[in-house]
Amino acid sequence: MRKQVSTIKTLMKYLGARKYWILVSLVLALGSVGLSLYIPVLTGQAVDLALGRGTVDMAGIGGILLKIGVCAGALALVQWMMSAVNNRLSFDTSRDIRLAAFRKIAKLPLKTIDAQPLGDIVSRVMSDVEQLSDGVLMGFTQLFTGVITILGTLIFMLVKQPLIAAAVVVVTPLSLVVSSFIAKRTYSMFKKQSENRGTLTAIIDESVSGMKTVKAFSQEETMRGRFRAANENLRASALRAIFFSSITNPATRFVNSVVYALVAVIGSLFAIARPRVMSVGDLTCFLSYASQYTKPFNEISGVVAEFQNALACAARVFEFIAEEEMTPDPAEGASVEGLKGDVQIEDLSFSYEPDRKLIEHLNLSAPAGRRVAIVGPTGCGKTTLINLLMRFYEPDAGRITVDGVDAREYGREALRSAYGMVLQDTWLMSGTVRENIRFGAPDATDEQVVEAAQAAHAHSFIERLPDGYDTMLTEDGGGLSQGQKQLICIARVMLKTPRILILDEATSSIDTRTELRIQDAFQRLMEGRTSFVVAHRLSTIRSADVIVAMKDGRIMEVGSHEELLKKNGFYADLYMSQYR
Repeated sequence: MRKQVSTIKTLMKYLGARKYWILVSLVLALGSVGLSLYIPVLTGQAVDLALGRGTVDMAGIGGILLKIGVCAGALALVQWMMSAVNNRLSFDTSRDIRLAAFRKIAKLPLKTIDAQPLGDIVSRVMSDVEQLSDGVLMGFTQLFTGVITILGTLIFMLVKQPLIAAAVVVVTPLSLVVSSFIAKRTYSMFKKQSENRGTLTAIIDESVSGMKTVKAFSQEETMRGRFRAANENLRASALRAIFFSSITNPATRFVNSVVYALVAVIGSLFAIARPRVMSVGDLTCFLSYASQYTKPFNEISGVVAEFQNALACAARVFEFIAEEEMTPDPAEGASVEGLKGDVQIEDLSFSYEPDRKLIEHLNLSAPAGRRVAIVGPTGCGKTTLINLLMRFYEPDAGRITVDGVDAREYGREALRSAYGMVLQDTWLMSGTVRENIRFGAPDATDEQVVEAAQAAHAHSFIERLPDGYDTMLTEDGGGLSQGQKQLICIARVMLKTPRILILDEATSSIDTRTELRIQDAFQRLMEGRTSFVVAHRLSTIRSADVIVAMKDGRIMEVGSHEELLKKNGFYADLYMSQYR
């Protein structure tokens, strides 16, 4: 219950930004209810004018029918306006929540993103917000008018005939008790349904993104089995939640039928025994009000069930939005203007999990303009060190300085603007080849884009594409080979011309001949720039100024290629193992 209250408070903060639209919706709801309550009064008056042979007042009935027509037309207009306002309220709120969730992604530490399945994050931002939007829309559409209708009809009945109103009031709480009892038990069911939906989305994402691997290992049936199990879990949880929530409507309908019967019986007795107190027209009006009074309970019971689903989805979204963000940048970060690129790593320690040490007390010096190669077996901490340099992760202890200033004193965006990075894992966005190359330098001219592509030896194959540099690519590169995608990523960093260059297996997917050409381009790019190169093929880093050989998060040896070979130690064993 406490969780639900917290979720509702957070939701109200987003709705509070549109308090004027909420006020308009409330006014329109009042108008809608007022008109719908006035029409039965007119109907009752018309009935009284039609009683008795030879006493039918056709002129009076005609005038009343005209009023009913005008009221019905006005009611339709008000309800249309209210629907438009409520739709805007709902969709604007869901847009803001979705935007907040998407902004949160950029503010979260990478370790938080890495710890969650991608599909589950997508499900929270898209599906859960959509479910929340539907719940909010139904709430405004039916809750406002429902509550006002109940109060309006009850007031009228109390004024007109307190005894009938008292009978209605006595029976009404049964409907509320039933709705409340079921609602409390369906929240956890809808939350489980939402979680299962996120799991299913994650499996779909894994299957689509890794389809080549799945097919290569003939694991289609395994993935189908995982999907079937997750799909069945979603079906079972959805059925359970819907089944229990659907009990609310028939239960409230039963109570409402009892209310209607009471009004009919007591009203009829009054109309027979005391016609001056209650005429037949009044009874007609009362029965209409009894129907209007009970109808919102059916609608509200549906709203309660839908709102439980919306709250369960909202809880998942707000949990994500409330995740702990990266440590904030300093208000006035150090400037990167004129940065030389002198990088020093001092007594650095880092681990992904507290009980599993990775990097401990690491020290490394990379003066401005030096080319530093980092080598070592898989899992030794090479890529982790790169992530720490880029401030994708923060060190547990120690520090990294750039030009003598702690990296944490620079703004992340400013610091990363000084870096150029090419990873082994290529990433392309949906867009043209030109847009992908220009991603790191949005203000670059078309001529500069072509020059960068030529330097990366990507120009020739780009020219052969159907629309050249204007060829549209999908997020995974479409029909491009892995090597071609990597060449585009290399062109992207060459266009940026950064002060500090990071190459993490940057040529791993490129043929040897093209690699040799790109190495020449990299040599020119690295001239006068601090560079960190991670490579498994040790032949590619022999020209580095200094080679850092790592093992289990520790630096084993530091020196030039020739110096390390003469030591005949860890690096020599590593190097020679590639040529045995």
